Amino acid sequence: MRGRLAGDSRITGDRRQTLSRKRLSRRKDTGRKGAHLNTRRQALDALCDITDRGAYANLRVKQLTSSLLEREAKLAAALVYHTLDHLLTIDYYLAHFVKGSQKPVIRGILRLGVCELLFLSTPAHAALNESVTLTKEVGKSGLSGFVNAVLRNIDRNRASLPPFPSEPVARLSIQYSYPEWIVREWVNRFGEAETEALLSRPQSAIEVRAQYPYTRDELQKSLPVASTVNSLDENSLSLESGFDLASHPLFLEGKFTVMGESAMLACRTLGDMRGKRVLDACAAPGGKSAYLASLSQNDIQLTCFELHPHRKELLDKTLARLHVAADTFIKDAAEFDPALEVAFDGVLIDAPCSGLGLLGDKPDIRYSKSDRDITELVEIQKHILEACARYVKHGGVLVYATCTISQRENEAQTDAFLHAHKEFVLEEIPISVANDGQVQLLPHVHHTDGFYIARMRRCI
Repeated sequence: MRGRLAGDSRITGDRRQTLSRKRLSRRKDTGRKGAHLNTRRQALDALCDITDRGAYANLRVKQLTSSLLEREAKLAAALVYHTLDHLLTIDYYLAHFVKGSQKPVIRGILRLGVCELLFLSTPAHAALNESVTLTKEVGKSGLSGFVNAVLRNIDRNRASLPPFPSEPVARLSIQYSYPEWIVREWVNRFGEAETEALLSRPQSAIEVRAQYPYTRDELQKSLPVASTVNSLDENSLSLESGFDLASHPLFLEGKFTVMGESAMLACRTLGDMRGKRVLDACAAPGGKSAYLASLSQNDIQLTCFELHPHRKELLDKTLARLHVAADTFIKDAAEFDPALEVAFDGVLIDAPCSGLGLLGDKPDIRYSKSDRDITELVEIQKHILEACARYVKHGGVLVYATCTISQRENEAQTDAFLHAHKEFVLEEIPISVANDGQVQLLPHVHHTDGFYIARMRRCI
């Protein structure tokens, strides 16, 4: 099981969700048992859409929960995300109790059932009964006894479940549910103990920031939940609990937005850009562009590129909500535009990447990426760097950033660029983390997403 689930057939390319919404229309209020069954049915549909049909978990779960009452929405999200978070572990156990492959819907029911038995606080009798009822609900009554027998067998043998493999990469892969190719890359780089610390980190908190002229202190006082100021960017707040951010008046008024501290640091790495002309080369969904404007107190000439039309629409909506003026274009950052040569004081490239720094919060990414994907991404990143470097003025700053933990996409990419472009030199990033002009942020060390940032000055 290396990067893909056995039996999966995943959609490739631009996977905007066009999946049927009919399954999400069954909102029932007729009794708690009926509501819970309906919730599990919708969670099953969502899980199968993600694992078997390539849906993005964050979009599919958002779609799922929007059709449910609050209590059911929380249960459905927990079922889907916990199952994804422990998927390889669940499949490892199931392989010892089930011989042969199963139809996707039955595999999904078994996965949810094992998740409830081993990783959620659902009482065993409830998990078993709901799984059996769900099997009948999807028209597989003839297999309800099989589902019941498998889950009862696992429940009876909780204390003697099969041990994890002894080989380090295989053990870490199964225990923490990460494909072996990712684990092997990190073990080779960090060692077994450090990799285990990285894999076992908790999910990150929701992080928000104020948008100029609203201030961090004003935001912190106005939020309906407690928050703490983050250590690497003083404008970043971590929420101690969640709430419906998207419908909060201050959010709708453009006074704050959701943004990870590491992405904020990438913007801050450009330095003081007040009165300067700046390019955000891979700009959607718009949070970084808006933060560049906020840091400059809106005294900035901002240009934004976005390759995909639907994401450019999202970029424009974000900037409009946050009251940011910018010139936005549907444009491939990898294709050089001679009209913009040496036109910008600062260029920010938050490059398309494997996203391995976000795996704790987006578990489905683990199973949809492969080692070959990184090879292809490295080429895309190289072309973006080559094109965008030519936009930087003499004396200007180029920032290259990714949300991944991959030497090929990060340090090796920067080193190759600098070797080919003697006109650029690394320049120390003005943050509290020691660096030589490039830094790899690690979740278990810096309490951020896994993020890489390099700051380069054009000297010639």
